[in-house]
Amino acid sequence: MTLAQAPGSGLQWTELIIFIVLFLLVSVMGFVASRWRAAASLEHLDEWGLGGRKFGSWITWFLVGGDLYTAYTFVAVPALVFGAGALGFYALPYTVILYPIVFLPALRMWSVSRSRGYVTPADFVRGRYGSSTLALLIAITGIVATMPYIALQLVGLEAVLRTMGLNGGGIAGHLPLLIAFLVLALYTYQSGLRAPALIAFVKDGLIYLVILVAVFYLPAKLGGWSHIFDASAKALAQPSPATGKPKGSIVLTGNNQLQYITLALGSALALFLYPHSLTGVLASRGRNVIKRNMMALPAYSLLLGLLALLGYVALTAGVKPITNAATGNADSNTVVPVLFGTQFPSWFAGIAFAAIGIGALVPAAIMSIAAANLWTRNIYKEYLKRDATPRQEAKQAKIASLVVKFGAVAFILFIDPQFSIDLQLIGGVLILQTLPAVAIALYTRWFHRIGLIAGWAAGMAWGIAMLYVIPNPNTKRAHFGGSALPLKDLSIFGWHPFTGSAVQIYPGFVALIGNLVVAVVVTVICRSMKVFNGTDDTEGTDYHADEHDKDLRPIGAHH
Repeated sequence: MTLAQAPGSGLQWTELIIFIVLFLLVSVMGFVASRWRAAASLEHLDEWGLGGRKFGSWITWFLVGGDLYTAYTFVAVPALVFGAGALGFYALPYTVILYPIVFLPALRMWSVSRSRGYVTPADFVRGRYGSSTLALLIAITGIVATMPYIALQLVGLEAVLRTMGLNGGGIAGHLPLLIAFLVLALYTYQSGLRAPALIAFVKDGLIYLVILVAVFYLPAKLGGWSHIFDASAKALAQPSPATGKPKGSIVLTGNNQLQYITLALGSALALFLYPHSLTGVLASRGRNVIKRNMMALPAYSLLLGLLALLGYVALTAGVKPITNAATGNADSNTVVPVLFGTQFPSWFAGIAFAAIGIGALVPAAIMSIAAANLWTRNIYKEYLKRDATPRQEAKQAKIASLVVKFGAVAFILFIDPQFSIDLQLIGGVLILQTLPAVAIALYTRWFHRIGLIAGWAAGMAWGIAMLYVIPNPNTKRAHFGGSALPLKDLSIFGWHPFTGSAVQIYPGFVALIGNLVVAVVVTVICRSMKVFNGTDDTEGTDYHADEHDKDLRPIGAHH
């Protein structure tokens, strides 16, 4: 049995060949997908952007799972556990409470979108409030929040390429990544949402195989879980060179418990506000498909919990992150790939690397499609070409999906990848500010559209202001250094209600509270002044429509 070469010792040919073969396999699947369950034409957003709105339970389960549990998740969560300890496990309760929270709203969003032909959450907001301005804000927020999310898929893919020895500097060092994303861009352009839906079967199968083998094989090799936890506790108790304080802890501390709770809850509230998350829901065939998926998707949370434990396994194995040749900094995202590369046989390490790499392609494709749908429906059609035909919309979305992908590549080429991670933290705070206009509006139209706009603006400004003052001593960044705000730095118009408190909190959760307070106050004022609140195009029955209802809007109808 041959173990993989030590990272940094040159190209690892066995792993690289297996990676390339599996990558080519899914690329062929991506191109073939255009003929999979295809309609007469893909020249309509219902077909290209939503797969014909007819995915059943199994396809939806793999698609949504492949969409939500990304390559970055598979490298970043254990990397966070590796670096900080217990705080990294916030992802576990977050993905457990997520599905009960979104179970009923997702059903209502599917029904009203199917009834009215909505393709994006901004379409729904436009119809619900008759406000193109509010819809534009929701669309821009979705696109801005999604771009760095796509860039982070590249970070995960590059971590794998770097571990296999492809770790050059400059533009040439990014060439393998560019080739991979060019192939992704081409088959997404041709096949639309059908491509990631088909590839998701392979991606998730590989991920399940690799993680289940890892959580049984690696602990047995390293002395068992008891030894792993003991060794991790000792490693995390060591002082950080940058701060002089312990690097982390395998249990939560008094200062980060509130951060853990608010980050988990805030992330759960935010996830299905991301346009790519809703894309998987809207592509489903009917409400029963969504119900079954919301019950079955927590299986991925079990996988995520097992995956997070690999951070402790990497600590015990003495893994050292690979230095990024382009920036000169240690790349913490290489922790899991390095662990696999040094502990698995070469052939299985190649499969593991392919699983993570392919895991970047599925969500990146869905995210680019979702962002393209937002651009096409809520900016291009609303403001640039109101009489656009379905064929023109589909063409515009295809082009936009290419622009979004290569915009994400630009993040990696011209910005330190660490900064794109900071941008993603901002993205989570931003997308959370769309909750009142998107999620609450599924149940009530009490909020005034001017109140929603004011609340959105207040939440955005306060959220970014809080993120701005957070430093990161490890990377020597003075601003946008993380998502943990000490309460002593919480400012309300210059007033610091928690002076001296080192307890941390998630800024997105605080900003959402501010958003809701402003929205309520402005709504009360507008209602008292009897300001017109727009026209609601939806009807009560729209929110309960199902796949076999009479007079249901035909798929592919002109919007």
